[in-house]
Amino acid sequence: MNPLLQDFNTAPFSKINPTHFKPAIKEAIKMAKNEIDLIVQNPEAPSFENTTVALDFSGEKLQRISSIFFNLNAAETSDEIQKIAKEIAPWLSEFSNDIMLNADLFKRVKTVYDDRKNLQLTPEQQTLLEKQYKGFARNGANLNEEDKIGLRKIDASLSQLSLQFGENVLAETNAFELQLTNEEDLAGLPDSVKEAAAQLAAQEKKEGWIFTLDYPSYIPFLTYADNRELRKKMAIAAGKKGFQANEYNNEKIVLELVKLRQQRANLLGYQSHAHFVLEERMAETPEKVFSFSNDLLAKAKPAAQKEFDDLQEYANKLDGIHQLEKWDGAYYSEKLKKELFDLDQELLKPYFQLENVIDGVFTIAHKLYDLVFEEVFDIDKYHPDVKTYRVTDTKNELVAIFYADFHPRRGKRNGAWMTSYKSQYIKNGINERPHVSIVCNFTKPTDTKPSLLTFNEVTTLFHEFGHALHGMLANTSYTSLSGTSVPWDFVELPSQVLENWCYEKEALSLFAKHYKTGELIPMNYVKKIKESASFHEGMQTLRQLSFGLLDMKWHSEDPSNITSVKALENSAFAETQLYPDVAENCMSTAFSHIFQGGYSAGYYSYKWAEVLDADAFEYFIEKGIFNKEVAQKFKEHILSKGGTEKPMELYKRFRGKEPKPDALLKRAGLL
Repeated sequence: MNPLLQDFNTAPFSKINPTHFKPAIKEAIKMAKNEIDLIVQNPEAPSFENTTVALDFSGEKLQRISSIFFNLNAAETSDEIQKIAKEIAPWLSEFSNDIMLNADLFKRVKTVYDDRKNLQLTPEQQTLLEKQYKGFARNGANLNEEDKIGLRKIDASLSQLSLQFGENVLAETNAFELQLTNEEDLAGLPDSVKEAAAQLAAQEKKEGWIFTLDYPSYIPFLTYADNRELRKKMAIAAGKKGFQANEYNNEKIVLELVKLRQQRANLLGYQSHAHFVLEERMAETPEKVFSFSNDLLAKAKPAAQKEFDDLQEYANKLDGIHQLEKWDGAYYSEKLKKELFDLDQELLKPYFQLENVIDGVFTIAHKLYDLVFEEVFDIDKYHPDVKTYRVTDTKNELVAIFYADFHPRRGKRNGAWMTSYKSQYIKNGINERPHVSIVCNFTKPTDTKPSLLTFNEVTTLFHEFGHALHGMLANTSYTSLSGTSVPWDFVELPSQVLENWCYEKEALSLFAKHYKTGELIPMNYVKKIKESASFHEGMQTLRQLSFGLLDMKWHSEDPSNITSVKALENSAFAETQLYPDVAENCMSTAFSHIFQGGYSAGYYSYKWAEVLDADAFEYFIEKGIFNKEVAQKFKEHILSKGGTEKPMELYKRFRGKEPKPDALLKRAGLL
């Protein structure tokens, strides 16, 4: 019996092996097609219930199986799973096209849509109907037969190429390691970093210390290693992922992806991929994104240039470095920060034991939203590292199932993300609760120390947990509007707003306790964390804007004449560049957000959401960071509503007005 085809509530990980996926997905596609046929062949006139709602609830089994599969492919992959991903990606893309290009189905959807004025629908129902109709129109339902075939071909290629892109980045990340056998080469590195590197070497039965491109190994090395040549070696290795003359080179894939995206947009009647994407975002047009980005750039650039010049002067004075390079930035920034604020990341780490930070974020969620988290051991997991929780409200009713997976492994991609195994929706009067997961890559415990987080890792945990709250507190009728199913430049608001609690004394005193003594983090540290929060914010802003502008450069212009990935990148970075270019490095070939994840023509949304989050948090500050009334408003109008209405309407209902960038500029010290 295939466990994936049985009825299950939580994912039956322990019963699944990779051979189950292909037959299960084949069968689930067949089941979903039958559900679509029933809608199309319904003899009754098309109605909101028998067409719009029926379509939204169709393919539930397929959705659940494929979410399990693709989540595993990101967090616990293997050669076998990667091979299966390549085989099933075209099936899923073809199935999606079978629905979107089904003329009879579209006819029914269009009939309901054309009659929408007479249907007395709630705002949520109107949104569902509009989203559905646009989904068809934006995926080729109005095309002629020949163009529909062309679209199918493009979509199949796109899904294959982005999978291949991601596999190449992972392979390049895993292929590099720096083995050091001379203790002098470790000068500057904190003991915890050296211990983790020694442990890794021992695991691989090698002598000395091993450093990799996984973030918990790579970032401390670049921040603390005194040996400039070794920092350079690490930085160049990280920067040339997908840009080397080997089988994992991503240059052709990048050019192919952007050309296909452009062709797809043109086929659907849009000027560019960015025009296509942004039509359904808060930003609406590429012009608005450029204007927003350039406006922030004008405010941040003078500050960034001054910060860079000061850092250059500092490095010169300290070590006679006449030209700061990319592998110097983190190192001298950390030293300068320590000097200016007397604040050292390593001093802070003992106060951020992973378990305490998790308890802290749970306590904050309880104080704000009355949630209770209980670790349970009867839920299946895909790896022993994963923790599982039952989340309830004050009446002990289930709110969500929560999975958390915190440490790096070979089969796990870098970075941090939130995802879900089951959406929230209401069907037959039953409110089905969501199963939500966060995946991170934090420093592992060693033989002598628990997992101690850097302050950056603490904010990352809060960020992903903010996304998780958006998923957990969802309370909508329809799957496709639930939780984080919102425009992508709105999706970062819940995650980014929660990061603000990490800087507040009232919140830190709940969980920042020394792992050995239990002593609360000294308040002068908290003051320094707060004061240093806007340290080098000009350079940080410039960096974020540079990624967003690179993304827009790839996706808002016709790419058919681009022959060099590196040349395009250099022209995109012209206005934001501070450090000299490194010839053998390229960002685009490992820019997974836009070439593997869903952020193409959407990377600007991180900065966009910062404007929202600074404005929203200002409201909390005015009333108190644990003010129940403001928290209730945020829960009611933002977290629970998903994508049921236009984001700006929801935001104004929470805040009473539209957001202004002033709060962000003030917080960043750029005003």
